[in-house]
Amino acid sequence: MRKIKEEVNLTVSSELSGKRLDLFLSISYGELSRSYIKKLIEEGYVFVEGKLSNKPSRKVREGERVSLLIPEPESLEVQPQNIPLEVIYEDKDILVVIKPCGLVVHPSPGYTTGTLVNALLYHVKSLSSIGGVERPGIVHRLDKDTAGLMVVAKNDEAHRSLVTQFQERKTEKFYMALVKGIPSQRYALINLPIGRHPVDRKRFAVRQEQSKEAITEFWLEEVFHSVGASLLKLKIHTGRTHQIRVHLSSMGLPILGDITYGFKRNSVPKEVNLMLEDCNMLVAYKLGFYHPSAGKWLSFEIELPSPFKDVLGYLRKYK
Repeated sequence: MRKIKEEVNLTVSSELSGKRLDLFLSISYGELSRSYIKKLIEEGYVFVEGKLSNKPSRKVREGERVSLLIPEPESLEVQPQNIPLEVIYEDKDILVVIKPCGLVVHPSPGYTTGTLVNALLYHVKSLSSIGGVERPGIVHRLDKDTAGLMVVAKNDEAHRSLVTQFQERKTEKFYMALVKGIPSQRYALINLPIGRHPVDRKRFAVRQEQSKEAITEFWLEEVFHSVGASLLKLKIHTGRTHQIRVHLSSMGLPILGDITYGFKRNSVPKEVNLMLEDCNMLVAYKLGFYHPSAGKWLSFEIELPSPFKDVLGYLRKYK
């Protein structure tokens, strides 16, 4: 057994009573994938009522106490992979890339290959080491199904500077989103705290308890009355996980394609569903920050990529 990094103690609620042990843990503790939790159960890292339970299929009962021991991560040998990488700026300290929809940013249990990090290791000679072997150069992230601009650090000094800028809200991040629904106002400042969903630990929700401040601005850019959809421009002032998705969903404006936060495929024409390609219609199209060593302000803006621009074009023509 590897050295234990953390112990998580949970109590089975009435809503989850009767679920498989691996499913219960994946819902209640969303930090780990279900496949990795299953592996931990089989390797003896899970106890129910103080007794070892190494069968993922075991059904849990209301009131039972479940302990999950999380071991120190095994070192991943992240291999360079010749994955296409669209670099729009590069110098000795940083590079700015366009991450496409469908590309995971860094390796994790369940995603050990085919990530942005694998691509960076192939295309870039040096990357910062602060993020560890699994996250070289990575100072911020985008969801797998979100496309857009990311800045990558090539050395540790640049990494520290960029992380500080993100933490102190000195960066500028703008997004475009296509949503189902039409907002009641053309501009809004959403200031609603976000925390983990109380039941589904893989999701986040607007909640007052166990939450963090989250601030999002949006402007209504265009309305598509024929399908009841809208184009929004957004600026985030905080960088909470799933922030834009959660805030818009809480307003009854789920992002097209985002079934995790309320989008229903039958709410739009079938042609739109075919165009979505399992992507969320959310693009980080503009990114600004201070250069880590030169100190000057840099700002980058991209054209909206496919499939976003294809869906937008269709909505503009749809009658």
